[in-house]
Amino acid sequence: MTAWLYSGLGLLILLLAGDALVRGAVNLSLRLGVPALIVSLTIVAFGTSAPELLIAISAIKENAPGIALGNVVGSNTANILLVLGLPAMLATLHTSECDSRKNYVFMLLASVLFIGLAFCGVFNLVSGAILLTALALVLTNAFREARAHRKACGEECEDEDELEGLEEADPNMPYWKVAVYLLLGLIGLPMGAHLLVDNATVIAREYGVSETVIGLTLIAVGTSLPELATTVMAALRRQADVALGNVIGSNMFNLLAIIGITTLFGRIPVDGEFLRFDLWVMLGSSLLLIPFVFFKKDITRVWGFILTLLYMIYVVSLLA
Repeated sequence: MTAWLYSGLGLLILLLAGDALVRGAVNLSLRLGVPALIVSLTIVAFGTSAPELLIAISAIKENAPGIALGNVVGSNTANILLVLGLPAMLATLHTSECDSRKNYVFMLLASVLFIGLAFCGVFNLVSGAILLTALALVLTNAFREARAHRKACGEECEDEDELEGLEEADPNMPYWKVAVYLLLGLIGLPMGAHLLVDNATVIAREYGVSETVIGLTLIAVGTSLPELATTVMAALRRQADVALGNVIGSNMFNLLAIIGITTLFGRIPVDGEFLRFDLWVMLGSSLLLIPFVFFKKDITRVWGFILTLLYMIYVVSLLA
């Protein structure tokens, strides 16, 4: 029972520290004059993925690579089935009103690239370099599109578009407050990751399940909580573009950045079960979005129930 409590504490510290780091980094950047466009494309994206990254690095250092890989694969599956499914049960996600086709195709390509590299049997420095190169290409494309949009809409919307929806953004935040946020984030993230990984490993041994399954379920769902909270609010505010974009962006970042950076700290062997089952579930979940992205279908309450049910079936199959 103690391991569960410490795991929960570690997860809570991770989520709070990740939020603090994002707030501190965003506002420091704005105070130093870094354009909001750059902040939204890089700092926020990296900051919100900081918990997953620290978990992956801690798992490698603690010789528990199954947790590192399981967290990424499990988070991506949970993001689609659970993070879109649960909010849709509360209020229909009007995805027919938004255009996410290009980014969705990028996400699918990232998934296929990731699976292809996984079949090499291990993620090493070469695999990491390939993933990070793909990430750089995606970010470069996003930057160019954002610049083109800024020029098209005129100078009056120069910063509003990039700052809109960024609750963390306060260009006038005092430097001392920025420093406190950064300090809390930088101290809390490694502490929370260490607590969570250590105790998740203990839970795996006590209950006779693999570290991989713990990564795919307990840790994956835990680190998807920020995305779930964002998507619930987006659903209630009828901002389907925010909800869908949040999931697509998070999944791309998980695949390309988290594992790409983690390979700098050690090799990540791929368990055979990933190749036989979990990676295909992740890809299959991604393909389920085709009707909503390409055929302008809304994610209704019925669809929300189906997606959530599919996730429950997946978790039960893992634990069984």
